[in-house]
Amino acid sequence: MVTSIANSLGFGSGIDTAALVADLAAASRAPKAARLDALSRANQAKVSTLAQARSDLDSFANSLESLASGGTLRSQAVTSDPTALSITAQSGNRLGSFSGQLVIQTLAKAQSSFSENIASRTASVGQGDMTLTVGTNSYAIAIDGANDSLDGLANAINAAASGLTASVINDAGAYRLVLKGQSGAANAFTLTADDEAPTSLQQFTTAAMTTGQSASDAAFTLDGVAYSRTSNTVDDVVTGMSLILKKADPLTAIAISAARPSETIKQTLADFVTVFNGLKKDMEAARKANNGSPTLRAFERQLTGFAAKPLTSHASINRLSDIGISTTRDGTLTLNMARLDAVLRDNPDAVEAMFNPPRDAGQSDTTDPGIAFALDSLRDAAVASNGPLELVQTALKRDADTIAQNRSRMEARELAYRSRLEKQFAGMDARIGALKATQSYLEQQIKLWNNGND
Repeated sequence: MVTSIANSLGFGSGIDTAALVADLAAASRAPKAARLDALSRANQAKVSTLAQARSDLDSFANSLESLASGGTLRSQAVTSDPTALSITAQSGNRLGSFSGQLVIQTLAKAQSSFSENIASRTASVGQGDMTLTVGTNSYAIAIDGANDSLDGLANAINAAASGLTASVINDAGAYRLVLKGQSGAANAFTLTADDEAPTSLQQFTTAAMTTGQSASDAAFTLDGVAYSRTSNTVDDVVTGMSLILKKADPLTAIAISAARPSETIKQTLADFVTVFNGLKKDMEAARKANNGSPTLRAFERQLTGFAAKPLTSHASINRLSDIGISTTRDGTLTLNMARLDAVLRDNPDAVEAMFNPPRDAGQSDTTDPGIAFALDSLRDAAVASNGPLELVQTALKRDADTIAQNRSRMEARELAYRSRLEKQFAGMDARIGALKATQSYLEQQIKLWNNGND
């Protein structure tokens, strides 16, 4: 700026040194900045391709896990009368081709008893000792000055932790004690008072209260075999099924069967192949963008071998390759639908087990991971701290940090270079200005001498 002002006033060298300095500084900085920009763009491209591949893998694993756990790929229990019986399939079990006839004679019920109306829930009910008997177990209930009220009695019963629930219910401005046990005849209960207990407390014995409902067991037959259970939820009669008894009708048989989701399984496997091939393509792009990274190449080989990975402990149908999914020469997958149809016809349980592997003492995540768990494990290993995707991502982050540091150092050097140029050209401009002044003086003197000679 000083040089430009001097030039505008006619001092100095007359050269626009500010523009000259700016041009020289730009000429020095431009190629270095361009090189760093190119490195940054290349690094960002690598990051983007890796992020896309990682996102695809994560979404693929999560979607498949959600689909498998949601039950849509598992045989579903079907009942001919859902108002009387509902059925859910138990995770880790196969329903197979089960069918049967169930007749519900009686439902399991819980005993309930209630007292007469009492004017106040906080007034004294009398102090004394009571005994609560539930099945074969007895519990002492003591009413004293600290809990002598209807609320206190209910709290004392609940504190016994017998499985019975005591409540104080508001009934049109009055109050009554309501006792309710657990379902099943074995959970019937009685509440008695000691002989010394006052009459006011005796009114809350079950003998003095009204029995709203008696405890009873559920009774039903399955294919003519009689069963009795304390609950209306039955998990141990049909393997893989939880039965919920809802309505008794001794004269009506309810049909139970299992519907296999064969079409859903076929569509899911077709979608699996399509999504897998997209993932494989993105992983290949990430590898190429990262200069053929050996780490990513090794992970690609893991993906390529997924179709041959054992997913269950079935003797002959335990890999994707066993149900029609094969690996092509370029590493992508293809589905032979005719082969899949044949396996679904001949070994449907084995195919279903790939999505819903059984769980028992001999079959675990290790022996029977299933397709969802196996893919999830592959994903978790890839993104772990020492996994291939995480290692490459860490290296790219390190490269980005290095580029940023080099840029900062370059900018500092270029700024120092510009400062040196400004000082150098300012000095040059001053010296030239001085020489011009001397030249002007000499020219004036010579002119005077010449005029004097005349």
